[in-house]
Amino acid sequence: MVISFNSSPHLRKKSNLCPTFFKSPTPFREIMNLPADLLYTKEHEWIKIDGNTATIGITDHAQSELGDIVYVDVTAINEPLDKGVVFGTIEAVKTVSDLFLPMSGTITELNAEIEANPELVNKDPYGQGWMVKMTLSNLSEQSELLSADAYRQLIGA
Repeated sequence: MVISFNSSPHLRKKSNLCPTFFKSPTPFREIMNLPADLLYTKEHEWIKIDGNTATIGITDHAQSELGDIVYVDVTAINEPLDKGVVFGTIEAVKTVSDLFLPMSGTITELNAEIEANPELVNKDPYGQGWMVKMTLSNLSEQSELLSADAYRQLIGA
């Protein structure tokens, strides 16, 4: 049986709800969410700095590459850590990936919501899907992070 989209007025009406969806020349990766007020790492973490505190998570690009997130494990809390060390892992259906600290400091808070609902990392990586909050110990490391434009170039978006 062959179904023609043009032969059904119901399907034709539904497709008119978003007439440019299939005609758009913009590839999906170019419309990826990269907030300009955040800084990024080459390892695909983002950081939002507010004075000497920061919130950290993984980028929209990272979560889309990983697929469905099923578990986040943060192994270090309330102990000083250096920039670049592994502070935990993120597990997707088919892979496990390390989480790297974007700046030196002490993790002071874990996002309890993602423990019960790890899919929040996929649904809202820059909002409800944040992973940790920390107190920063070396603010000069901020200059080594990437802007949204630099990160966009890194991932080829």
